[in-house]
Amino acid sequence: MLYKRNPQLNKNGELIHLLSTEGLPQSILTQILDTAANFVSVGHREVKKVPLLRGKSVFNLFFENSTRTRTTFEIAAKRLSADVINLDIAKSSASKGESLLDTIANLSAMAADIFVVRHSESGAPYLIAQHVAPHVHVVNAGDGRHAHPTQGLLDMYTIRHYKGDFANLTVAIVGDVLHSRVARSDIHALTTLGCAEVRVVGPKTLVPSDMAQMGVRVCHTLEEGIKDADVVIMLRLQNERMSGALLPSSQEFFKSFGLTPTKLQLAKPDAIVMHPGPINRGVEIDSAVVDGQQSVILPQVTFGIAVRMAVMSIVAGNEA
Repeated sequence: MLYKRNPQLNKNGELIHLLSTEGLPQSILTQILDTAANFVSVGHREVKKVPLLRGKSVFNLFFENSTRTRTTFEIAAKRLSADVINLDIAKSSASKGESLLDTIANLSAMAADIFVVRHSESGAPYLIAQHVAPHVHVVNAGDGRHAHPTQGLLDMYTIRHYKGDFANLTVAIVGDVLHSRVARSDIHALTTLGCAEVRVVGPKTLVPSDMAQMGVRVCHTLEEGIKDADVVIMLRLQNERMSGALLPSSQEFFKSFGLTPTKLQLAKPDAIVMHPGPINRGVEIDSAVVDGQQSVILPQVTFGIAVRMAVMSIVAGNEA
C-alpha cells in the first residue's frame, strides 16, 4: 500500500491547509496554540495590526450563514494586515449554478492566497485544497457535520488558558453530539493533546453509535456525564440538521440535559463552562450559567481571533 501523506501537511510536516484537527500531530496543535498566545496581546494595543500577511489576499467563502466565525476570521486577517474579500454567496455565480471548483478557479485568478471556507457539504474544503495552486492555502471554517477545526483549536486554547496542562483533565461534551462538527474537532484535539478523560453526554438519539471507538466515555445522563468534570462544553440542538423526531421536545431536553446552576454543582467547584455558540438559553443551558462566574463563553470568542490569526500566519508561511 502506498503511503498517503496528510493533505494538511507538506513533505516537511509543516501545516499548509487546516482542514481538520483529526490526524494533526500534537506538535502542530501546540504550535498553533503557542502562536495564538503571542497574538492575544495584539487586541489590547492601540494599533491592532501586525504586518505578517501584508500584500496577501484572504477570501472568506461562507456558503452557510455565520456570525462569530466569519467576523472573527475577518478581524484576524485584517489584524495580520491582509486584504480581506467577503463574498456574498447568495448573490454570487454559485447561486446561478456555477460549480464549486469553477468558483475557486475564478477567485484564484484574482490572486487569492488564502480561502476560508464554510460549506454545508462535508469534505468541500478537502476538495478545494486538492485543486488550488501550491501557494494557495485553505482553512476549513466548518463543513457539514464533519469538522470545525478553528473552533476546536480555540476551545483547546481556552481550556489551556484556564486549566494549564491537559493531562489531568476530565472534559464533558454535552448535547447534540450527533450533528456537531465542533464535538468531533474537540474530541480529536483533546485526545491528541493527552486529555485524561473525554466524555460525550446526551440522549441515545443524539450520540453516534461509534463514539466509544473515538476513545471517549459515553454517558446518557447529565449527572453521570458532568460529575467531577473540569470542563463542561455545551452544544446547541441543531434543529436545522435534524430529520425526524429525535427528541420529544426542547423542554424535555432541557429538563434532562440542560445545564442549570444546581446541576453544575456536580462538576468540580472550579469547572469552566464553554459553548461554541449560538446559545439557546433555556434549551441546552440556563441563563444563570451563561452569565455566571464559571462561564468562559465570551473569552472563547476573544481567543478565537488570536487562534485564527495563528492558523493563517502559519499556513501562509509554508509552501506545499
